[in-house]
Amino acid sequence: MPDEQTGDGAAAPIEFRPSPEAVVVPDGPRDVALVFLGASLVAGVGDPKGQGWVTRVVGRTQHPDLELTAYNLGVRGDTTADLLERWTSEVPRRWAGRTERRLVVSVGGDDISSGVSLARHRLNLANLLDDAASQGVGTFVVSPPPSDDEELNGRLEILVEAQADVCSRRGIPFVDCYGPLRQHDQWRTDLAASSVPHHPGQAGYGLIAWLVLHNGWAEWLRIA
Repeated sequence: MPDEQTGDGAAAPIEFRPSPEAVVVPDGPRDVALVFLGASLVAGVGDPKGQGWVTRVVGRTQHPDLELTAYNLGVRGDTTADLLERWTSEVPRRWAGRTERRLVVSVGGDDISSGVSLARHRLNLANLLDDAASQGVGTFVVSPPPSDDEELNGRLEILVEAQADVCSRRGIPFVDCYGPLRQHDQWRTDLAASSVPHHPGQAGYGLIAWLVLHNGWAEWLRIA
């Protein structure tokens, strides 16, 4: 389903697809495969503890109703085009034998540095989310946070707004990490002290994890 508008300027109709919540699962703990797909911030680049935000979130997601298997598929330098390719080649192997499939997507900064247009970014993200929905996979999107480069931040702000719109059209949970951290003192201090440009350290990744955990995460996983 295309995300862009039709030729007459009207928004393309949204196709309704089955929700993963409609799947009938056996009694007992839910057997959930949770895949995190993204680039360097998903991989936790720059965190001296080697945790990033993903490991912190998974550590806070343990629940007696879940038998959780989590996979971090963050690859440094990946764009949305790369995610589309890896979504079909790498992610299905993680679903094997699992009853419930969940996907967390977080990408964006590398699209800007690689020259991917905003329209193409929107379309790539929309195609990935629509493909996941057609397969009954529950999705959750986490935006890129602000960087330590003001020019880059101006472009990130526009990209995050586009991501929010793509998710809103589909009723997909979206966490804005850009707005809350844009002027956050601890975030800015952590970026300034980091050895990796545009990437936080331990404290910054902790802030991203907090935003994810407190913006619909438990409700999305139905453990609230």
